[in-house]
Amino acid sequence: MSLTTENIDKIAHLARLGLSGDDRTRYTDSLNSILGLIDDLQAVNTQGIEPLAHAFEVNQPLRKDMVSEQNRRDDYQKIAPAVEAGLYLVPKVIE
Repeated sequence: MSLTTENIDKIAHLARLGLSGDDRTRYTDSLNSILGLIDDLQAVNTQGIEPLAHAFEVNQPLRKDMVSEQNRRDDYQKIAPAVEAGLYLVPKVIE
């Protein structure tokens, strides 16, 4: 696929960009270069290659799921201005 300066004008109009003549030419060349790289990538034979989530086959080291803090909810709720059924009550801010 190749873009023309008319295509660039349409894209610039949709994006609400004002481009000069030099900008049109430069963007046309740049975008055609990018589209050429995409065509090159699509031409590569990937038959039989499994997709990867990461470039390296590594396992995520996981820590043990252990409680490291003690439950101080009752201490915190004692000093809260308003609590009901274990929940903090806050003033309504949106009508």
